[in-house]
Amino acid sequence: MLEFYILDTGYLLTDKNNVVAGSTMATRSNPDVKHTFYRLPVMNILIHHDNGWILYDVGSHPDAMKGHWPNDLQEGYQLFQTIEQRPEVQLALCGITPKDIDTVILSHMHFDHTGNIHLYKDADVYVPKADFEFSQSTVHQTTDTTKYVGYCKKDLEVPVRQYILVEDEFEIVPGVEVINLPGHTPGLLGLVIHLEQEGTYIFPMDAVYTCEIYGPPAKASGLLHNRSEYFKSIEKVRMLEKKYNATVIPAHDWDLFQTLKKAPFCHR
Repeated sequence: MLEFYILDTGYLLTDKNNVVAGSTMATRSNPDVKHTFYRLPVMNILIHHDNGWILYDVGSHPDAMKGHWPNDLQEGYQLFQTIEQRPEVQLALCGITPKDIDTVILSHMHFDHTGNIHLYKDADVYVPKADFEFSQSTVHQTTDTTKYVGYCKKDLEVPVRQYILVEDEFEIVPGVEVINLPGHTPGLLGLVIHLEQEGTYIFPMDAVYTCEIYGPPAKASGLLHNRSEYFKSIEKVRMLEKKYNATVIPAHDWDLFQTLKKAPFCHR
């Protein structure tokens, strides 16, 4: 038995240049170009398998705009989250509580993917080794939060039962593959989920922000650690999509997200 739920934990509002690099650029003939804001849905994936529950990413901290995030991060990204979009409420739609989660997989360590890690004290937490080490060194080398490049120090200092640092690709439970998609950050973990009824889904998280970024042709995102690895990861997703005739769900595509069946609906 394998099934998953898509959890809606709110959205971020930010300049579209943070999503698609160079989306609004001034030119000689149009020097006063108007910048646009973009809504980025923040989703978590809850997986139910024979032996328990896995949560893929944990969203943004509910107090992000009340001081949990530093001021410069609040200026660049505004979190909108209703009570119904709180992770505890989203899990309740699926009939469980945070204590039922025995495994958490963090795609990477950015603020909108790690913010509720404090809720899962009984879980083993799988993280990409390269990004874990980079994020920790980044936030502890300086007190200048403008240099944290998408990481929130408060999220990274939350104690967990165990961090498991991932370097290799593997099958975490039958039907769920953890894959490496670096570039957006030094390391990034995507998921390939093989369902009996609906077929294969690929969740690349921020390796593929939106359908526009996925293309083809692929486009660069606004936050980019390694350009070469980033584009290789997009093509890896495209190869897996073709191999499995899979459905690819980009991490932050607002229009696509409105069409997805979300919790309490269950994908099987």
